[in-house]
Amino acid sequence: MSHDDLSQHPQQPQHPTFPDDPAFPDGFVTGAYRHVPPPGDLGDIDDRFVFDFHAYDDLEDGRRWSTWLSVEPLCRGPEPLPDWVVTSQGAIDTELGVLKTGKEADVHLVERADPLDPAAGVVMAAKRYRSPEHRAFHRSASYTEGRSMKRSRDERAIKRKSTFGRQVAAGEWAVSEWGALVRLWNLGLPVPYPVQIDGTEILMEWITVVDEDGAVQTAPRLAQTRPSPELLASYFEQLTDALATMVQNGLVHGDLSAYNILAAGERLVVIDLPQIVDLVGNLNGMTFLQRDCANICGWFRSRGLDVDEHALFAELMAHAF
Repeated sequence: MSHDDLSQHPQQPQHPTFPDDPAFPDGFVTGAYRHVPPPGDLGDIDDRFVFDFHAYDDLEDGRRWSTWLSVEPLCRGPEPLPDWVVTSQGAIDTELGVLKTGKEADVHLVERADPLDPAAGVVMAAKRYRSPEHRAFHRSASYTEGRSMKRSRDERAIKRKSTFGRQVAAGEWAVSEWGALVRLWNLGLPVPYPVQIDGTEILMEWITVVDEDGAVQTAPRLAQTRPSPELLASYFEQLTDALATMVQNGLVHGDLSAYNILAAGERLVVIDLPQIVDLVGNLNGMTFLQRDCANICGWFRSRGLDVDEHALFAELMAHAF
């Protein structure tokens, strides 16, 4: 076909149009896969794709961005979350000071709040297990008997007491307490709500009381209280019910005493749970339970309540089997 013959055939348009094609808006900017509306005119953009952006200042020492979204979902507290838990991505954790020091861990107070909504902030207890060179959990072998670890390498390192083994052990105690808090909370037992775990730090509910001046204070340990005879009897009944529920689920606190129970007004809250043991899986389970009963009954007797550890132990055994 000659060039003259080609000229007799009209050229087809490169971009054919159709009568039903939508008209492009004024101000349309050409470019691959983009439409930039004129300034100040969002047009018909779907509201689902519109969000507010807020800038935050740099943080000072003693403050950090909330780690809530930094941890795995299983490292966050059980559902449903209490309404006081702060989950905002813009929240800031502020150190408020040391609440308690111990041989294995220190407890600090941490406020978590979004600067744009400070009224919704909350103060939590942050339990931080000490580094391996500054901690030594007494009688740890008797508590961990019957526990299994995910990696045999970690278990061998702990037995050799190597540097790596001590690091693994520090994390294991935090994980143990976290698991105990979650499990007991799900059973409806009086323990602080576990907010999250991040490494060797556990954030949990701060148990408080309001003093005579209306100020919020940390709830005292049971050992620091002088309850009335009626309240004393109520406290013992609460503990008996809690221990019964634990043994029904094969669990023993392992180190229960008036020093790791908080008196929050008329209710008791059990704390310090890293050494929780399996009643049957641990050969020392029964011994630990007997000791818990003796410690508790001894304190209540010293306050004037006529209780017997052997009777309590027998009652708990009836719940266990």
